[in-house]
This record gives sequence, structure tokens and C-alpha cells, in this order.
Amino acid sequence: KQWYQRRVAITAGGLLRLYCLLGDYHMALTCIEHIQFKDKDMMALVPACQITANYYAGFAYFMIRKYANTIQLYQHILGYMQRTKQFFQNRSFQAEDINKKNDQMLALLAIASTFCPLRLDESVNIQIKEKHNEKVTRLQHGDMTVYDELFFSGCPKFLSPVVSETSSSPFGSSGPRGLQLQVFKTEVEQQRLIPTLRSFLKLYTSIPISKLAKFLDMHENEVRCCLMAFKHKKEIAKGDGGDQTTLDIDFYVDKDMIHISDTKIARHYGDYYVQQILKLKESNKMIISAALSNTTPVATTPGIV
Repeated sequence: KQWYQRRVAITAGGLLRLYCLLGDYHMALTCIEHIQFKDKDMMALVPACQITANYYAGFAYFMIRKYANTIQLYQHILGYMQRTKQFFQNRSFQAEDINKKNDQMLALLAIASTFCPLRLDESVNIQIKEKHNEKVTRLQHGDMTVYDELFFSGCPKFLSPVVSETSSSPFGSSGPRGLQLQVFKTEVEQQRLIPTLRSFLKLYTSIPISKLAKFLDMHENEVRCCLMAFKHKKEIAKGDGGDQTTLDIDFYVDKDMIHISDTKIARHYGDYYVQQILKLKESNKMIISAALSNTTPVATTPGIV
């Protein structure tokens, strides 16, 4: 029975990958709706399959704008990859692909955490800063070109669901990858003012709409539309978990006054200490192995005590 369950899980992972490459993300997630990625009995015996399935599931959630689900999946699998890093280094034929998946997930996670600012694990946050520190800074300053760079770094190589009878592609010169980029850029354009709006709201407990409109150099009706868009994107970004603390701020509008409630997430220090302990153990193993390899046996001369 367990063998059949694992075969079903691996097959579902293959269908997930196929539908993601074709751009049908809802169907991709339907294939894995009964699979628990944290269940060790399912895919843990095939780590490469487990990592690939988590990557494509997170990307599917990313494209349907459920960024909280993407962050949750990627944090889990990136922590798993860091703990089993030595295992994949011993398998050179998988190391390159696993490292590529790691870089892709970090790029998508940088975007998702911008749209949905959740508290990231310390180890994951360090990896993002090492890989994309400059790009994350540009994201926070509203540089729209960085979204294209990170998306191309993190997205898979899409497939065309149709075959053209002529030499020209039905998707134009950019191909299916360019079409998916256009869909993503539409979402980026809709979220363009939300980081700036959030930064102003975090400074106040209440603020009139007229005052906020002056700060944003916008009409009051446009500010109301932005506030409604902020609320709408906030609800979508929560994903399936429905966590009320998905974003670090919440508000409501009473006539012409905005009332803000701070919902900062408490920092978990346990993960940081566990990560440092694991690093210390790994360093001790490396030091001991290096010391043993440098130790040479002392030659003894026969007949001499």
C-alpha cells in the first residue's frame, strides 16, 4: 500500500510540473490537492522529486497570487535543502539541478515577500540577502525592471500547448515565457503603489484620506481605490491558510478617516538558535575530519625502543 501511495505522489508531481509548464496553474494544484508535502512517507525517499514538486507547487501558488502559500512551501523546502546539502554534494549528477532550483526559489521568494511581507526564517533571509541583496533594495524603492529580472531567474522554461503550422510562434517573438511575463507584469502594475501606501500607513494610527492623498500626490477618489486594491490583494495573498496576520498592517475606513491597527508578527528566536547550532556541529565535523586527514602515522625503526 505504501509503495502505491508513493507512486501516486510521484506521478502527481509529474503532472504538476507538466501543467505548470503549460501555464494551467489551477489544474496543476488540483493534481496535488490530496498530497501533503510535509508528509515524510510520500516523497522523502526521492529527495529530488520532493524538491521539484515543492518548487512547481510554490510557483503555481505564486502565479495565482497566493503568495503566503508560496512563502510557506519555499521556506520549508529551502530549510530541508540546507540540512541535506551534504547529501546532494555527494551526488554530482543531481547537485547542479538542485542548486539551480535553490536559486530559482530564492528569486521567487524575494518577489513574494515584497508582495506579502511575512516573517521569514533567519536562514532563508540570509540566503536571499547573499543572492539578491541589491535587487531587494531596488524592489523596495519601486524599480519595476527588477521584477522582470527576478521573474526570469525564477520561472521554469514554459512549453507551448499548441504547435504552429508556420515558422512564427503563436505567442509572438517572445514565446510562452514572454506571455507569462506579461501576466505577471499586470499583477506588478496593480501592486505598484501598495508598498508606498503601506509605508505611510505604518507611520500612523489614524489619518484622514485627504492628508494621505497629499502625501501620495493623488486625488482622494484615487486613494480610496488604492485602499480597496490593498484590501483585495491582502485577502488574496493570505492563500488557503486564512492567517489574519499575513501582512504586517491592517486598516479600515470610517467615512473620511483611515484607522490603522498594527499586527506585527512576533519574532521566533528558536529557529535562529537551532540554525546556529547546526552550523556549529557542521564546522566541528569539518575541523575533526581535516585534523584526522592531516595526521600521519609515526614511522618506527625495528629494534629501537
